Amino acid sequence: MSSSNPFSDRLLSGKRILITGGGTGLGRGVARHLVEHGAEVHLWGRREAVLAEAAAEASESRPGSAHFDTVDVRDYDNIDDAMGRIWSEHGPLTGVINNAAANFIAQTKDLSPRAFSAITSTVMNGSFHTTHAAGKRWIADGLPGSVVSTLTTWVWTGSAFVVPSAMAKAAVHSMTMSLAVEWAKYGIRLNALAPGPIPTDYAWEMLNPTENSSVGATQTDQIPAGRNGTIEELANLTMFLLSDACDYLTGQTIAMDGGQMLAGPGTFAGLTNLTDADWEQIRETSKAASEQSKSQRSV
Repeated sequence: MSSSNPFSDRLLSGKRILITGGGTGLGRGVARHLVEHGAEVHLWGRREAVLAEAAAEASESRPGSAHFDTVDVRDYDNIDDAMGRIWSEHGPLTGVINNAAANFIAQTKDLSPRAFSAITSTVMNGSFHTTHAAGKRWIADGLPGSVVSTLTTWVWTGSAFVVPSAMAKAAVHSMTMSLAVEWAKYGIRLNALAPGPIPTDYAWEMLNPTENSSVGATQTDQIPAGRNGTIEELANLTMFLLSDACDYLTGQTIAMDGGQMLAGPGTFAGLTNLTDADWEQIRETSKAASEQSKSQRSV
């Protein structure tokens, strides 16, 4: 695995890119790379303190190049107002990364309607609302744009025990293909990435909360490449899609998983052997992590 940088530090010069869910995890990690390659980034999330830290971290190499706003992507009016502020205070975006997500492993029979909605409204509704709010402005202004959505290989295989996420991610996969055709005449491209396991703190607490849940999609020994992916690799592929390197590429979801899906679906099917006691432990551990996250939210 090479750690060399394949791109010029001016690859994204002049680009203004929004990252939803930019305060933590993959979004936060990718933001720094975008700035290091010339972009101005805008980070959205629900926890102001976390966003402020992420923006400061991202702009270390170029002070003033990262901005943030507290936005609930489930709320279209909230999104449209925040998008308008970017346009009026900074200028039009050139790219959007739909990264905001919610997920946890659970037996589907035990899911409440509220839990289902919390995941699907963030992933599916949030991705559409953000894409729509940027897209309608690009079209009205006669500007091109690029949308990159963070998905998983479950869009092709489905996955037990993360059914709301699998359904919502599949919907965004469909949006990517559909709008790629509808908006191509405006110079707007839509693509998506389906990374394999790239461990980040909060996501891993929700997807692999206990020793007994260490089965399937989160496990390195299920990956032919023999390792997890890295944020640097994800950032490199993201930057290529957001750059001007290939304007002919649109409507594609690209798997980046070390061959995991081809060797056998990278899903949570292995959790079928867990007992009710195992699931109760998982539920309590996940609930504690979720409550800690909620206590930090500003919106």
